[in-house]
Amino acid sequence: MRAKYVLSEVAVGLWRNISMTIAMIITMAVSLTMLGAGLLLYMQVDAMEEQYQGNVEMVLYLKKDVEEDSDEKAQLEEELKSDPTVDASSIKFTDKDGAWREFQQIFADAPDLVETVDKDRLPASFGLKLKDMEKDADQFEAKYEEFDQVDRVLNQRDSLEPVFNLLGGIQKLALLIALVQGIAALLLVANTIQVAAYSKRREVSIMKLVGASNWFVQAPFVLEAVLAGIIGSLVAFLALVAGKIFLVDGTFKSLFDMMTNMPWSRVIIMLPILIGISSVISAITGWVTLRFQVKV
Repeated sequence: MRAKYVLSEVAVGLWRNISMTIAMIITMAVSLTMLGAGLLLYMQVDAMEEQYQGNVEMVLYLKKDVEEDSDEKAQLEEELKSDPTVDASSIKFTDKDGAWREFQQIFADAPDLVETVDKDRLPASFGLKLKDMEKDADQFEAKYEEFDQVDRVLNQRDSLEPVFNLLGGIQKLALLIALVQGIAALLLVANTIQVAAYSKRREVSIMKLVGASNWFVQAPFVLEAVLAGIIGSLVAFLALVAGKIFLVDGTFKSLFDMMTNMPWSRVIIMLPILIGISSVISAITGWVTLRFQVKV
């Protein structure tokens, strides 16, 4: 009987303050969407870093006068194979013809550029992976730049670093916006509960006079906030699904070649996370508001 009364009061409360309820749901939905997007972006950046760093190579470009069948080239190859920091199985040599073919593939969409480049200007190179890129890259680069056969050493990770810094900045911005929206949602939840409690102050006073417990009096208000939070989290989840379909798998995929696949499992797991966060925040905010700000 008590449960039925509490649930009926929740429904009445939500309908009685319908405009505030809608505003609370929208605010919760926006903040949770930003939070979910920030979490997905965080996981996506980590996945991209893991994938690309696993494929990152050190590239040693040879000087133009180093012949492919020369002793200089053979000596450098032997030095690389015996280097303890190098994964010997990853060493691969690309001759000038191979470099030209790679150049044509990379710039296939810019035929005018391909026509202006002289094939002989593209150097041969050694590509390889280090056993520990974090630890040994700088030392490796400094060592082999001193070799007479080597024109320059390229750490492919340096080319990707600005991209990941940009993504990291966007990630932090999304989380910051979610935090601001979350604070706004908390304030709106607190304000909505205060308005609801004030509009039912007579009923509350009568209930207290007949001996109703604080929990029984507060439960409908707290459940109103929790229910609004859950609805907001469902709206936020649908927004994330739409973002996955139309942005991640659509616009972003076509614009950014380096964008890795985002599995649906990563999006689906956001549903219980968002529901849990919204429920806990709404419940705590509702209880604190009633406990310290509204006399019931």
